[in-house]
Amino acid sequence: MQNKVTSGSCLCGKVSYEFSGNLGIFQYCHCSRCRKFTGSAFASNILVALDDFKWITGNELVGRFEPEETKHFATSFCKNCGSSLPWKAKTNKAIVVPAGTTDTNPPINPSQNIFWDSKASWFKDSSDLIKHDKLPVK
Repeated sequence: MQNKVTSGSCLCGKVSYEFSGNLGIFQYCHCSRCRKFTGSAFASNILVALDDFKWITGNELVGRFEPEETKHFATSFCKNCGSSLPWKAKTNKAIVVPAGTTDTNPPINPSQNIFWDSKASWFKDSSDLIKHDKLPVK
């Protein structure tokens, strides 16, 4: 049985990628580094085997930042629009795909929160918030 191919891209569309399969991990990471990189309460990451991932277009536009003090964490981004992009873990054992950059639905759902003790003090579960289908008019 062949794995479903999931495609993704950056905001400007100049960088695109695809992956087939995953390592069985789709998680929300609440660590301070992921919060800084995403500008959000947590990062939504899918872990993919190196051999299951490939850049389709714009590989030359992919920038990378590797904090010296980290064991696994790095980041990648589009040099044109600044969007977050998949990045190879410093251990060279996985590609970390920011789920928000996927263009097609991945064949896996989130299953865990990590670094929960580091979550933002202002974090509130989205199911507890008022929901609007469009931008509310005030």
